[in-house]
Amino acid sequence: MAAKACAMTSAHPPFDARIFHKQCRSLAREGYQVTLIAPGAEGTARDGVHLESVPRWTSRWSRMLRGPVAVYRKALRQDADIYHFHDPELIPIALLLRVAGKKVIYDIHEDLPRTVSYKSYIPRWLRGTVACLLEVLERWAAGWFSALIAATPPIADRFRRDNPVVEVVHNYPRLEEIQSAPREDGAASDGTLLYVGMRITRARGAEEMVRAMGLLPPTLSARLTIIGAWDSPALVESLSRISGWERTESLGLLGRKELARALRQARAGLVLLHAEPNYVTAQPVKLFEYMCAGLPVIASDLPGCREIVETSRCGLLVNPLDPRELSQAITYLWTHPEEAEAMGQRGFEAIQQRYNWASEEKCLFALYRRLCDLPRTHPT
Repeated sequence: MAAKACAMTSAHPPFDARIFHKQCRSLAREGYQVTLIAPGAEGTARDGVHLESVPRWTSRWSRMLRGPVAVYRKALRQDADIYHFHDPELIPIALLLRVAGKKVIYDIHEDLPRTVSYKSYIPRWLRGTVACLLEVLERWAAGWFSALIAATPPIADRFRRDNPVVEVVHNYPRLEEIQSAPREDGAASDGTLLYVGMRITRARGAEEMVRAMGLLPPTLSARLTIIGAWDSPALVESLSRISGWERTESLGLLGRKELARALRQARAGLVLLHAEPNYVTAQPVKLFEYMCAGLPVIASDLPGCREIVETSRCGLLVNPLDPRELSQAITYLWTHPEEAEAMGQRGFEAIQQRYNWASEEKCLFALYRRLCDLPRTHPT
């Protein structure tokens, strides 16, 4: 009988790119019996993955306090061989599963204590204390789990003294999402500068990108399209009063097909992370998605982004706090279309050769085999 894997999230949507489209679908193709517990899931099966729904909570605190209980109840019914959870708020119920003798993987998407510095719902005077407490508690809990998966090497390095089984599984795009040609015919004439994110926040460059649009020459055709959920209505209201908003369009969250279409129709992609502790060494999935679509990128000149952009020669690096420098980079790409197209092509080739999910799923399979003590089902 196939081994049973249960993925759990209380914070991510059911069709999250990393959780569903990459990990769950890959495990299902490898022969595992996969269940995903997520808010608002359909309660049916899709691409070999069975979906179990928990409520979408209307407030952050309801989600963090009531969500884990709802996930735990669903998880117990699965009686899975491996439980794989993706949110720090699920650590308490994951520990309960370990006490019950279950094998549990903690998938660490970001450097949790370093995210506190930009959490608007935590008072500034309390953030240092909260960060220290999270550091201690998360590392203590990490030692109890069967294995840890980290999205980047710097995150993995935090836990190597706490748990002997730490694997890096990068958030690279799936090769199946790469079209036979990286750009649609005629895309070079499109004036869209694209930003894609789950949440649009100030710490991710929301204000700077809008201000940069207001500094562009009136004759330049560039327009900014923002895809993702806004951090708050107040942020939208604030940005709407800035010069550059008239050249900005917000599409909200999109499905994978709609997102792929927007990527193929755009002319360049933005990654404007501020130098927050969690972002300095981050490798944003949006950066790889732009490269996957053959887009030249304009990215923050921070170590995580710099390594990828400079190695692949796929775009320009800017100070994320300087709208004027950003506007100059946009102007350069729009007035040097051949070089912009070459950057996009080099990024596309880097995805094919190195930054792709096909290489990462092998690490995921090896870890699952190790935990389940199962033989390999086929050469990988």
